[in-house]
Amino acid sequence: MTIAAVMVYVEPTQQAEEQVAVARSIASKFGAAIIGVSAWAIEPTFVSGGVVISDTTPQDIMLMKATLAQKAEWFREVVGFPKERVEWRWAIEHPNVFLANEARSADLIVVRNPQQRVDPYRIADPADMVLRLGRPTILAPEHLHDLHADQIMIGWKDTREARLAVHNALPFLKAASQVTIAEICTSTEQDAARHRVRDVARYLQLHGVKSETEVRVHMVETDASHLIRMAKERGADLIVSGAYGHSRLGEWIFGGMTRTLIQESPFCLMMSH
Repeated sequence: MTIAAVMVYVEPTQQAEEQVAVARSIASKFGAAIIGVSAWAIEPTFVSGGVVISDTTPQDIMLMKATLAQKAEWFREVVGFPKERVEWRWAIEHPNVFLANEARSADLIVVRNPQQRVDPYRIADPADMVLRLGRPTILAPEHLHDLHADQIMIGWKDTREARLAVHNALPFLKAASQVTIAEICTSTEQDAARHRVRDVARYLQLHGVKSETEVRVHMVETDASHLIRMAKERGADLIVSGAYGHSRLGEWIFGGMTRTLIQESPFCLMMSH
């Protein structure tokens, strides 16, 4: 896999650079083009007791379109790349739907990973995007403006999603100075886990990636919290993992690695499904 085009979702009224700066640093790293995408959905009419409480007027829609179109200038200024390497796309559409459709044009998608509830009519939902995009997705924490990816932690689990995640991350892994493959397992699985992560390390070595392996036993803390702590110990700023090896509904009802990583990670997450 090569990275020739990076796509980033921009909120229509966004002022801070945040995830745009992260996408810019990735595009700079690989000499890629960058595509900014933004969307604003028309909210349904709210009626209470037969009375229209709120409605989107034609004037509102004109203002929404003007805001989205004018955002191109801000985006190009923040990115600072030559004109031919920057593109801006927008629509009056639900953000999740529009971004999922536009993802066909990029190798990698960057979205902001907010730590609080967001407006679904203007902001793409990161958990939903991981499932729908069909592309490796980087979830960038708020207030983060760069991604060095010099030291990377791979959260390994022997699933389809984890295999895909490692394959998709190869450009980053090849450029890193330290890669750690970590699996967290039960005490009775340690030998099998060591065999699995050594296999992954050998696969990466064939691609020119030097890596270390580490097997840890489940603790009281969640596996995701354990993985985040290991990443901190290693000085990593990127965690690579599969996403939703189980159903998303099951994860959000009963808890799971993907859900907790999205909620708690202070680092960028590179996820594949």
